[in-house]
Amino acid sequence: MDRAKDGFVTDRSASATARALLALLALVLLAFAPAQAQTTHIAPRLVAESVVPSPGGATTIALAMTPEKGWHGYWSNGGDAGFGMQVEWNAPPGVTVGAFRYPVPEALTLFELMNHVYEHPYALLADVRVDKSVAPGTDLTLTGIANWLACTDKICVPEKAVISVAMKAGDGAIAAGAQRQFDAWRAKLPQPLDRAGRWERRGAMVRFAVPLPEGTSLTTPHLFAATQGVVDYPAMQRFSRNGDWIVIETAGKGNAQGEIDALLKLGQDRGLSVRFVPRAVPSAGKAIAGGGSGGGAGIDLALFWTALGGAIVGGLILNLMPCVFPILSLKALSLARSGGDARAAKVEAVAYTAGAVLTALLLGALLLGLRAAGEQVGWAFQLQHPASVFVLLLLALAITLNLLGVFELPSFGGGQRLANQSGAAGGFWTGALAAFVATPCSGPLLGAALGATLVLPAWAALPIFGGLGLGIALPFLAVGFVPALRNRMPKPGPWMATFRKWMALPMALTALALAVLLWRQVDGREAGHGAGIEFSADRYSAAALAKARATGKPVFVFFTADWCLSCKANEAGAINREAVQDAFDKAGVVTLVGDWTNGDPAITRALAEHGRNSVPLYLWYAPGKSEPEILPQILTPGLLTDRAGG
Repeated sequence: MDRAKDGFVTDRSASATARALLALLALVLLAFAPAQAQTTHIAPRLVAESVVPSPGGATTIALAMTPEKGWHGYWSNGGDAGFGMQVEWNAPPGVTVGAFRYPVPEALTLFELMNHVYEHPYALLADVRVDKSVAPGTDLTLTGIANWLACTDKICVPEKAVISVAMKAGDGAIAAGAQRQFDAWRAKLPQPLDRAGRWERRGAMVRFAVPLPEGTSLTTPHLFAATQGVVDYPAMQRFSRNGDWIVIETAGKGNAQGEIDALLKLGQDRGLSVRFVPRAVPSAGKAIAGGGSGGGAGIDLALFWTALGGAIVGGLILNLMPCVFPILSLKALSLARSGGDARAAKVEAVAYTAGAVLTALLLGALLLGLRAAGEQVGWAFQLQHPASVFVLLLLALAITLNLLGVFELPSFGGGQRLANQSGAAGGFWTGALAAFVATPCSGPLLGAALGATLVLPAWAALPIFGGLGLGIALPFLAVGFVPALRNRMPKPGPWMATFRKWMALPMALTALALAVLLWRQVDGREAGHGAGIEFSADRYSAAALAKARATGKPVFVFFTADWCLSCKANEAGAINREAVQDAFDKAGVVTLVGDWTNGDPAITRALAEHGRNSVPLYLWYAPGKSEPEILPQILTPGLLTDRAGG
């Protein structure tokens, strides 16, 4: 069969021989490698989440691996010419070390051989259990001899090192820094799929089916087989959707039978661990964009354009928010004051757009950079820190006083002084200010659009943030370039001073909201406790969700933050209504609230699992359904009572 025509290969004897020789050579070199410490191309470091694990309990250890530039390590099944980590543990009495869990790998093809690798720092996680018979204070230092393979695109070197982490039996306490680091590592592990997939052989082809709802997003998917002797690794993988099934077809290899373990990569650092059972696979359906090869670097163009459009429209809607509208109105007033000078209007509009787009891009780049560094953050991450909220509070207060005419602000702060300028400079800084103060808001379309940045590569995610800035700037851009709109603006007159003072009201409300938020952050209050929610709701956690679903009752989960204006509007206008709560009580609905006000890695992961990186997010778990329904970002009482059957 011609691989150039259909992507499948049936005769690969030469490549198979080469792979076997490479693997044999690596194992021989490893067997004769010296046991003493040596310089390695991938530096290992063993760390424990808790250095004082409690007797009868457990902790997690991580073997953090840092490759030198140009080097890579391997997944549990290294592919054609590699192998994963091997450790001979020397554990103290009463300590048991579980198997390593690997993060989602990348597919790397070299010389027609496919490898399953990590080209950047990565960490393998394992559970360590301490027997309840171990006395408190006992030294539990864990050591081992680790063996792995390090490669470049030209050479491979088997490496070995002694790894160790000091622990002693204690109370199981976890330091805050360790918690954040391990949460970041866990976020890159594949999530176990709660249902079995199917697989079958059909001639030279092997076919898989993964049960995934139609709303699940996949970008550059790839199936990594953990069970060896099943697929021809470099062969083309064809992905298609047939209803609630993802169907994968590729060239088979070997004579594996029975159950098969594999990892389905969904996107960057996102994947599912799947166990496949021998069973008939549905026929192929509609081809999935970006799913035509193993490990390609393309993106889902439909997802990209949909997200970009959603970001632009979502940014446009943000202009109606109380924190952004006064700033837009002030610039509109400056146009009216200019007497309709077409050239000046265009210059200022372009500068305003540049300021808004550049600020959105900078915030997006910072967000992506923090995520790449392992931080669990999402959109509006800066508002999860009291210092940022304090700065915004001062700015909102300054703008309010300026709108009221109490004083002009050249001496108060650089941002407002720059925004008060006319011409290009004033337009630019006003656009930047509008984009910055808009970050607490997440309106219709915007949540899903920004959520797409979780699965798109950075170069494709950045334009979506830029689209948000463009959407914010669109009204002012239209006024600057469309004479008909500019001509409809009222002529300069005394009304402008009155209108300017009225604009102080929404900005004053924004300042008040920021002051309350700052007080709650410093005071340590949660959004679900003392922030205006008067109804029965438990704090969200994965364990609380599992417990609630086990009752067989409907479960309503909502993620909120005190700085999220859309969240507060939905809580006051829909969730906290008497009719809704009566319907919930009648149906026995269990309500869980996730507070993201001060940031929470567990909530950030939960948002990411549903394709979001901002709040609000509303989930409805109906009894007997395995997947939740994602509700709209604008709630109505009727929508909630309908779900409850009221």
